[in-house]
Amino acid sequence: MQKVSPPPRSKPPLVEPLEKRVLLATNVLTWHYDNGRTGQVLTETNLTPSNVNVNSFGKAFTQSVDGFVYAQPLVMSGVAVPNKGVHNVLLVATEHDSVYAFDADSRTGSNALPLWKDSFINPGRGVDTVPSEDTGSDDLIPEVGITSTPVIDAASGTMYVLAKTKETARSGAVTYVQRLHALNIATGRDILPPIAIAFTQAGNGDGSSGGALSFNALIEHQRCALLLSNGVVYVTWASHGDTGPYHGWIAGYSTRSFRMVGLFDDTPNGSEGGIWMDGAGPATDASGNLFLATGNGTFSANTGGSDYADSALKLSPGTLSPLDYFTPSNQQALSDADLDLGSGGVLVVPAQRSTTTPNMIIFGGKQSVLYVANRDNLGHFNSNNQVVQEINGAFGTAIFATPAYFNGNVYLAGIDTPLRRLQFQRGSLVQLESSPDTYQWPGASPVISANGSRNGIVWTLTRGTAEEAVLSAYNAGD
Repeated sequence: MQKVSPPPRSKPPLVEPLEKRVLLATNVLTWHYDNGRTGQVLTETNLTPSNVNVNSFGKAFTQSVDGFVYAQPLVMSGVAVPNKGVHNVLLVATEHDSVYAFDADSRTGSNALPLWKDSFINPGRGVDTVPSEDTGSDDLIPEVGITSTPVIDAASGTMYVLAKTKETARSGAVTYVQRLHALNIATGRDILPPIAIAFTQAGNGDGSSGGALSFNALIEHQRCALLLSNGVVYVTWASHGDTGPYHGWIAGYSTRSFRMVGLFDDTPNGSEGGIWMDGAGPATDASGNLFLATGNGTFSANTGGSDYADSALKLSPGTLSPLDYFTPSNQQALSDADLDLGSGGVLVVPAQRSTTTPNMIIFGGKQSVLYVANRDNLGHFNSNNQVVQEINGAFGTAIFATPAYFNGNVYLAGIDTPLRRLQFQRGSLVQLESSPDTYQWPGASPVISANGSRNGIVWTLTRGTAEEAVLSAYNAGD
């Protein structure tokens, strides 16, 4: 793949004049662009492999925020902000428990400041972010606030976001709270009363009491992007640095009332099994079935149990009942060696042209095996030949990323490997070109911009050799 070089520091990029701004062709409403987590945007008419170059593309402006950003920024076009006109709005969530709305096109005049900012802390009243040391882990430093990518309902103009806080009463009593918010994207104000996450489920697993497991807002870490599907917001949990006792939970809440409509624990009679997927959100197929991958922990589904660690799961929409699963035959070895199957996200592959090709999902984990599975028959637990295909050795030491799909091709960068292009040929993935450069930890989850099947560009954001963040662009075809 030919890499498009960044502009020289001494040469400013060309920026479109403000008077030429138009509504964006594509909103960015969820992690990796769609619920299949394909990472593709097929309505890009401006950026092409010919004009993304040192003379016409580069950084246009920056905006400052008050904390680290782990959530993918989202974009909504044509938002009427009260007393500030209509804007294409960039929405950014931070670990300082803040959400910013910026003008996505400019940082001049009144747009130099946020269009609005919402904060979920109030230190004067004892409400603050969670200090890292309170979690027993250094996975997030120095504070924990909003970690996961929110999700936007474009029809109602609502953004759903989960914030974590530490709340100290006048008596000195401390509680930890995770709240789900529904924000008006034009104002940042709550549309529904925020709901504090709290639930209990039957189970005898780690941390249970009297045959029941209760949600622990301090221990449970909400890393995966939120999912919005058919009027339900889905939220998942794992841990902070494997500090227990924790479980892999997923819960669904009605967008109308925040009433819980579904709950699933992947290790109710065991331990761990966190659902984190390096920040990817659960994926869905056209029927709304959910697909996700779980981390290390207890597995007993093959013997009639209800524990699904190190597995790819298919869950029913709404109720979140397990419909199907795939678990590698070496699951126990994976768990013992901290080789989570669920260190990367799940890609739901769009339907292929051949009627004999099964509907597929693609995922990979710390063992650095990329699995292609039939999502209508995942294969359960037996031996690894129950999947459509597995690819070993192409993605370095581990996969901490989610593949992207475009025009029959799959793109992924593992650790200490190039960005690779693979292509479906007769129902199997065949490796084609690779980028000339290699990727350090944690690799990259690519995204693709294109105009239909033309002018495809593969974009990655990753860590450079000097610890800087590096945005790269490649021609998707070669």
